[in-house]
Amino acid sequence: MKVSIIPEKCIACGLCQTYSAAFDYHDNGIVKFTDSDQLSKILPDNQANRLAVKSCPTKALRKDS
Repeated sequence: MKVSIIPEKCIACGLCQTYSAAFDYHDNGIVKFTDSDQLSKILPDNQANRLAVKSCPTKALRKDS
């Protein structure tokens, strides 16, 4: 599944990293992909990644079609 990060919406709550190892944080606390500074990436369509995207309270993570 393709996931996009919208850094301006991130409040560094930590839920995405709690649910999925695909996500990490920059030094300023804003979400990023664990192994990339890209804002959009294809991730495995698994429960952990879907839950991380769905649980973001500010919709800083978006599942793209």
